[in-house]
Amino acid sequence: MHAVLPVSLALLSPRSPALASTPAWTASPRIARPAVMLAAPRDDSPSSLFSPESWTEKGFDGVQRLPAACRAAEATTAEAEHLALAFLSQDADSVVARTLSKAGSSAASLKRQLEDFSARQPKVKGAAPEQPSVGASLLALVRGANNERAALGDEFLSGEHVLIALAEEPRCGRAALRAEGLDAAKLRTAADEVRGGRKISSKDPEAAYEALEKYSRDLTAEAKAGRLDPVIGRDDEVRRAMTVLSRRTKNNPILLGEPGVGKTAIAEGLAQRIAAGDVPESLRGRRLLALDMGALVAGAKYRGEFEERLKASVLREVTEADGAIILFIDEIHTVVGAGKADGAMDAGNLLKPALARGQLRCIGATARRGGSEGAASPSGPPLCAGATTLDEYRQHIEKDAALERRFQQAAVFVAQPTVEATTGILRGLKERCEQQPPPAASH
Repeated sequence: MHAVLPVSLALLSPRSPALASTPAWTASPRIARPAVMLAAPRDDSPSSLFSPESWTEKGFDGVQRLPAACRAAEATTAEAEHLALAFLSQDADSVVARTLSKAGSSAASLKRQLEDFSARQPKVKGAAPEQPSVGASLLALVRGANNERAALGDEFLSGEHVLIALAEEPRCGRAALRAEGLDAAKLRTAADEVRGGRKISSKDPEAAYEALEKYSRDLTAEAKAGRLDPVIGRDDEVRRAMTVLSRRTKNNPILLGEPGVGKTAIAEGLAQRIAAGDVPESLRGRRLLALDMGALVAGAKYRGEFEERLKASVLREVTEADGAIILFIDEIHTVVGAGKADGAMDAGNLLKPALARGQLRCIGATARRGGSEGAASPSGPPLCAGATTLDEYRQHIEKDAALERRFQQAAVFVAQPTVEATTGILRGLKERCEQQPPPAASH
């Protein structure tokens, strides 16, 4: 028999008084969070350890899944394996799943190990209680996680602390993780890689982890894997972009052209050249990442959340790469005003310092409106002549003088291909398109 502590998990229920009084700032979007956030557990009592103020948002989500994990196991007492299974039931993007993946295992594999152990434990006859009591192994696991949090200098408990503490848990965790070839040291290293060396100082630190993987596409990796279509007839534009990127200053090219002429294809052509090593020495080994501004802005409800994603996550990873990463921002005019709320900065203002210091190399693409007569030449500045107007560029970039200077004398004009060039492009793509299997007829 295992010792059972007279503590209920009722405080984890969404209906419990502990969670009933939701702070006003969680109900209203795009308003400031409270200036002072409660720190990690003041003591290791169960009421403090299981309090929502002690955990990150994703961490407490895992804790709230604990009663359901107990009911699935038909257990009256919540033990260490149930908390581990609760965290392993989170989505594939959770910090626990990513840490296990980085360490060479998987959440699914560890989950099977713990489910097998749980299946061998005594079951309750009849319906399991709605709120099981807290077992000694569970409390020991959470206390171990809190010790790990303190050792790492974090302010809040999170899933990776539970996972690392599980490696020293004698009831089931140590054996299950050893069967996966993992121990506390390996998990600590993997968690540090996922976190990028950051400390947990906010309730939502997971949004900053591996930000480039979440908010961008690696065009260079796709080129190496052969997933990009060949770029034909755009050698001049690709060479011009490489020339601008190779400068010491003013090295952020901006692709100007009408909608649909193939501005994104220039970036893909550059990625293919980098993958093949057919670039100047200054660009060899670089990664070209296409930033997804839509994903970056999506879900940023609170003031400062978007800025934290872009500056503290994306730009920090790019800066720490020390020139190894080149960002491609399609429809770059959208960064002016992106994520902006009252009292907040937009993406353009966040990009300017990194661009000015040369810490960030960026390729932008935006559309122009009107005919091509009198348009700027590929080597000319982003200006127009005659009746031609540069719609989005003039509307959004040019009116921001500081941002416009970052792209000054770096325009790459992408013209509509001629009939002869279009024929050549189609001939070049013919073989690849023919390899695509035809759609099956439905009966």
